[in-house]
Amino acid sequence: MSNLKTPFYERLSFTLISLTIICLALFFAKGIILPILFAILLATLLLPVASFLARKRFPKPISIIIPLFLSIVSIAAIIYFLSTQVINFMEDAPKLRERITEVGLSFQSWLYANLNIPVPKQNAYLKDTVENIKGDAPKIVGATFLSLTEAFTYLVLLPIYTFLILYYRNTIKTFFIRVFKNGDEEKVHEILTESSFVAQRYITGLLIETTIVFTLNTIGFLILGIQYAVFLGLLAALLNLVPYVGMLIANIICMVVTLITSENISDVLWVGIILALVQFIDNNFGMPMIVGNKVRINALVTIVGVLVGGALCGVPGMFLAIPGLAVLKVIFDRVPELQPWGLLLGDDTEALAKKRQFSLPKLRKSKTVKA
Repeated sequence: MSNLKTPFYERLSFTLISLTIICLALFFAKGIILPILFAILLATLLLPVASFLARKRFPKPISIIIPLFLSIVSIAAIIYFLSTQVINFMEDAPKLRERITEVGLSFQSWLYANLNIPVPKQNAYLKDTVENIKGDAPKIVGATFLSLTEAFTYLVLLPIYTFLILYYRNTIKTFFIRVFKNGDEEKVHEILTESSFVAQRYITGLLIETTIVFTLNTIGFLILGIQYAVFLGLLAALLNLVPYVGMLIANIICMVVTLITSENISDVLWVGIILALVQFIDNNFGMPMIVGNKVRINALVTIVGVLVGGALCGVPGMFLAIPGLAVLKVIFDRVPELQPWGLLLGDDTEALAKKRQFSLPKLRKSKTVKA
């Protein structure tokens, strides 16, 4: 039994235990950890500007406050724009209600004509559904209150955490380097530098990508002449930040709103086509060109990571899944014992094929010796 205690099993056990601890910490302490993680991302994004101002002899607090203030203003402007668009949408509620009734009657007629479901039976089913929603209303209100509480926590803590992380960045970096006093200081320094670069490039790329997707969506919707074109274009671009799942939700919302607000049913189909076309351009040209090969996580790991992040931390966890996986890949690639995990996360199929071709002769040779 002692022969089973090999370094491989020790490394595997250590990696799995570490990942399990991280997942448990995120699940039970997400209210504390998530604002810190978002603050780290924001601090990484603002670091070049803060460093530039510091080199220009600005006092250290001022060199941090200026980019932090500008980022908060930008976020507040986006929230204000979304709020005004939602208010305009709600002001048209009476007209939308009439349109929803028309669409509902048409849909009921279609169900009766094609599926032979009587209208009274449809109304009974709809009534039961409404009663179930009313029964869940306290839970919905509680969840909404919790969401508002979390949003207020982010608004208060995020700027504070970001400022403190940027202010004590040298101390934090020195701490991580000094923890490893067995000759790995240089490797730790490389990991920290590359992780910061990857996260910074990823967030910057996402901002550029979101701007491009918003522009293309809005142009397409304006050409169609649908209502709330700018609002739907921005909403789809923001939901696109959540990989895979976000774009699916954006398609559903935009097509439903178009179905309610447009007299021409073909507009619904065209909205879906525009969103699919923009998504195709973004996936095949935008993301690879903007973000580059520094964040190459394969599709399987991306989907699993997004689902796990959503299960642990909700929508914030889904957003943080990709940069978190990218940082893990940097760590795995730099540590020899963890490089197989980095290979599992990555999307470098050509390098994997070369490794297989290189290892096959050795495998055949060892079998010949055994024979």
